[in-house]
This record gives sequence, structure tokens and C-alpha cells, in this order.
Amino acid sequence: MKKYIYFLIIPFLLGSCSSDSEFLDREPSNILTQNQAFGSPDIVLSVLADLYNRYYDFGTVEDWSSLAQFNVAFWSEAGRYGYFQNGGYGYGDWGTWDYGYIREMNLFLERLELSEALDPADKARFAAEGRFLRASYYFTMVKRMGGVPLILESETYDFSGDATYLQHPRETEAALYDFVISEADAILADLPSDVNTKSRASKGAVLAMKARAALYAGSIARYGASTPQVSLPGGEVGIPVSRAEEYYTTALSAAQSIINGEVGNYSLYEKKPNLSENFASIFYDKSNNPEAIFVEDYKLQSGKVHGFTIANQPRFGAEEEEGGRINPALSLVQSFETLDGEYAPLPIEDASGNPIYYDTPEGVFANRDARLMGTVIVPGSSFKGREVDIFAGIQLADGTIISGDSRGQQKEVMGTDMKVVGFDGPIDGLEFTAQTGFYIRKYQDPKAGSGQRGTQSDVWFIRYRYAEVLLNAAEAAFELNQPAVAAGYLNQVRRRAGITTDLAAADITFDRIAHERFVEFAFEGLHFFDLKRWRIAHEVLDGTPMDAATITDNIGDATKRLTQPFGLWPYKYYNPGDANDGTYIYKIVKPNRVTSADRFQFGNYYSEIGAGILNNNPLIVRNPNQ
Repeated sequence: MKKYIYFLIIPFLLGSCSSDSEFLDREPSNILTQNQAFGSPDIVLSVLADLYNRYYDFGTVEDWSSLAQFNVAFWSEAGRYGYFQNGGYGYGDWGTWDYGYIREMNLFLERLELSEALDPADKARFAAEGRFLRASYYFTMVKRMGGVPLILESETYDFSGDATYLQHPRETEAALYDFVISEADAILADLPSDVNTKSRASKGAVLAMKARAALYAGSIARYGASTPQVSLPGGEVGIPVSRAEEYYTTALSAAQSIINGEVGNYSLYEKKPNLSENFASIFYDKSNNPEAIFVEDYKLQSGKVHGFTIANQPRFGAEEEEGGRINPALSLVQSFETLDGEYAPLPIEDASGNPIYYDTPEGVFANRDARLMGTVIVPGSSFKGREVDIFAGIQLADGTIISGDSRGQQKEVMGTDMKVVGFDGPIDGLEFTAQTGFYIRKYQDPKAGSGQRGTQSDVWFIRYRYAEVLLNAAEAAFELNQPAVAAGYLNQVRRRAGITTDLAAADITFDRIAHERFVEFAFEGLHFFDLKRWRIAHEVLDGTPMDAATITDNIGDATKRLTQPFGLWPYKYYNPGDANDGTYIYKIVKPNRVTSADRFQFGNYYSEIGAGILNNNPLIVRNPNQ
């Protein structure tokens, strides 16, 4: 309570200052002035690093559930079972409105502009990075909210009692997309063409953002015409259909600049002969990875880590016996084509309805698109050198099923003591087991220690990658009536997955475009925005319950229902003396915690603007249907 006394007498004791005022006027050692902060490139970079660190992602490895929404997976965690029981989405879901972040980026750019101490080239690059981050966040907002106020200068309240000058109306949705695109053009020349620059803005990252933004805008313009109720008369939501071709042309041009090597030699990752392992490696191999364009990076050495692997690794034998939360749904698993390019249900029954017997649990997944096992851990596959132990029970010749309610449970079966359920389950309702029969593979870290709380993982989160550039170009080309061009880009991605039959121009349809994105980008945070911009979310998530026939029909249809996550459970067949004894059969199941079917309403296409925002600014127009 009396620290100030010692502070006042220190100068006299030390005799180091001629007066109290000289001592008190010394520069603080823990606070930097504006001139100091913007006078050193190292310090400017540290300020910029904080802005990068706050980049807003819809789906991210730091929040595992955000990568597995919309029934592409079941969440095997008891505290989240309610997600599959409420049947709908709130109008405020997925929204963001952080003008504090916008203000800090505006301040950064304004203070940087006043700096006279920086090398001009450094200053130009820092400014381009700040503008890239600001454009990225406005892109984030327009995807969720529609048009928002576009504020490009810092503003300060003058304490006059009148804050109306701080109130701004929403720009049109088109104006926000135009801003993102124009900013990309304005900053491109000041950024490096360096494919090894992954976690900072580069020419490749800027063009990837531009291509994605223009593609989204083109889609909203073209497909928004089918949902006129999702629009506002002032254009805050909705883009005129007349602008669709312009945006698609912009998207194709930006993507082709990357494809043609104008900003560096990006390419598909093709390092490993096992094509499934090759696909999985895209997301954890940081060494000369030509596919990653812009990432959120993590470093064990710096302590910037995440717990995605801890949350989702196969539970049996895992470090700390932790994991198992994301259980991919059968609808996703079955969407991966055969290697000759055919849509086909997983073969679990013959034409007469009799079960097909497999010698190994992974046999049912043979000859499938290699992305399947690069995305999903299926029964019989391995992670960190250990085979997963996924089987749901023992089936006897008379159809009787013997299973258990604990992992790896032993029971007597026809006089023989045996394990009747796998250590990874599936056990219905038991959290952290593979309740759909599957675990996730994508973004899992194979390094030792990654599944430990004390270590965690430094696998990066990829925001833009070359395969997306190819598929964005394919979609834009398709929409511009260039199907042969679209087929060429699609085939590059499909060949990497081991698919042996190329698509011809005549094969390119909207369904084909949508399907390829569904399987390539599963669990990467893009699926939801595809459903929204194509205006098909209310069809895919229509609130109608599903059954086994719904799962197996219409594979490859962009509007195929996906309102509930189903699973596929393997059973060991036990019939001593029979030729099929010891083989595996499969059954389609619905986890018993899935009691409702998700319904996406028209009001979900754009997130609700909060009451506090509306009350503080009467110029803000509400979003439609809210």
C-alpha cells in the first residue's frame, strides 16, 4: 500500500537525478510510442502478426466441431449430442461483426503511412499485407452478413453527446465483393511471388482470395434469382443476375494466373506413391509443399499449437486415451467414386439382399477414390502405425447379434470367450467411439506426442490451396460455357486421387462440379458456403428425416438430402465350419442420439444482425426473413 513512498525517495538515495521531475520524465521502458512502433520493420511485423493471428475462419482446427457441421459427421461427445436433436439453426449462427478489428487494421494502415523511417519497399509490403487482412475480413463478413458498412478510416468519438456521425448504412452485397476484388488488384504488385511464403500474404494468396470472392459473387448473382425472398430492395442482400458473367470471368482469370505460374510455381501435392497417404499428407507436410498457398501456421517451438489430434485421433491405444470425436457420416464416405469414375453405393448386399462377406474389414472400401482413406479412417486402416479396432459385434448364422456396452468387451459366444466389440467401438451412445464406424483422417497429426495435452499438434490449417484454385477455375469455366476447360481442371484433381476415367466436356454439369468440391474439400470449412452461394442449403437440409434408401440413392446429386448423419457398422460373422466364418459384413445404422432432422430456413442464408447493433445504428437494415 506504500510503494509510492519508496518510489519518491529512490532518486535521493541514488543521487542519479538532479530533480524529481527528471526522474519522472524518463521514457517508459514497457510502452512504445507510435514513432518507435512504426520506425522498425521488426516491430511493425510484430504488430502485423497480431492482426494475422486474429484472422477469422469459419472452420478451423482450433475448434474441431466447426469443421464437421451440417451432418457430414456425427459428434461423438455426449455434451454435443443436442446438436443432433434440435432440428434447426439459429438465425444468428455463423455471424460476425467485429468493427474493433476493422478499426485496428485502419489504424495500422494510417500509422504506417505516416512513418518516415521505414524502407519504402518494406513499407509498401506491410501496407499491402494490412489491406489484404482487411479485405479478407470484409470477405468474411459479406459471406455471412451480406452487405455491411464499409469503413476504411479510423473513427473516434468526440464525446459531444451526438454519435450520429459514426453511424453508417450498409453497402450493397455487390459493393463488398467489388471492394475485395479491387483491393486484391491494388496490392498485388507490392507482395512477393514466393511459393514458400505460406503464412503471410503473397501474390498467390491475393489471387486465390480474389478468385474465391469473385466465384462466390457470381454464384449469388446467378443462383440468387431462384430465391427472391433472400434479398433486400436496397441490394444489401442479393446481387443482380446481370453481373454473374462478369464475376465468373474475374474468377477464372485470377485462378488461371495462378495455374499458369504467373505468381510462382504452385502445383498439386504429389510426393507419395500411396495416393491416400499422399492426400492426407497435404495437410501436415510443411516441407516444400507446393499445394499450400496461404495457411494458419503453428509451431511447437513457439508454443502456438492446437488440440485437433487430441480431440479426434482413434481412441484405442492413443496417447492419453483421448480422441474419437469426429465420426464422418456414411453420406460423405459413400460419395467417393469408384476408381473408374462411377457413383456406387458401398457393396454390402448382393442383388437378392444377402450380405456380402469380406475377408478384411477394409475390403468393402476397395477400389475407391484415394481421397476416401486420405480423409476418413475406415475399419481396418491404421493411424500412427496402429490398426483401428472398429467392429460392432458378432453375428451368428441365425442372425443373432452379440455385442457389448464397453470398449473391447469380452463375452462367451457358443462356449467360447471372445471379444464382441472393438476397442474403438462402435457402441451406440458411447462417446469417443466411432459411432458411425469411422474416424476422421484429414488434419490428424502423425507425429509422436501430437495426441498429448502437454505437446499437442502444430499441423497447419490451410486456407487456400492449389486444388481449390483448379476447382474454382473449373466452376467458373463451366458457368461461362467452357465445359472442355472445366473438364481439364477437374481431371487434374481427379487423377491425383487415382480415378482412371477422365471426364469429357459433355460430362460437366452443375452436379459434377458440386460433387467434386464435396469430396475434395470435406472438413475444410468450404461446404457450407457452397450450399449458401448456390442457394441449395434449404433443399439439402430440408428438415426431412432420412433412411437407408436415402443414403444409397442419388449419389452425386448436388441437392441430395443430408439432414442426418448415418453410419456403416462392421460385424464379424461367426459360424465355425462355414466358408464365411471370420469374415465381415456391414449394416447401415443411424446413431440413436440422432433424433431430429436439420432444417435450414431462408433466414439462415444470412446471419441475423444483433439487436444491439440495430439499436445503436438506425441506418442498419435488417437481414431478410429475420
